Amino acid sequence: MRDNLDVRIEVVTRRDGGKRGTWVKASAPPPPPVPGFMLVQRRWMIERTFAWLGKYRRLSKDYEYLAATSENVIYLAMSMILLHRITGAPT
Repeated sequence: MRDNLDVRIEVVTRRDGGKRGTWVKASAPPPPPVPGFMLVQRRWMIERTFAWLGKYRRLSKDYEYLAATSENVIYLAMSMILLHRITGAPT
């Protein structure tokens, strides 16, 4: 993606190495302790975007048969969100 689209992808790993809540062998060392709540970088951006898209009825459930149709509905919904923001119209 970096070569074709000039997009940089950053993979954020959990501090416990992704072992929290998983089964490990009895002989394996226990996973390191992790504080109760940890903020994962940039996760809120993705969750916020999914929340915006979830407001649109057609995207609230998986109704579409073809993935291309779902993709086009997402483009349409994001276009509507951007237009509402540019014009200042209520959503």
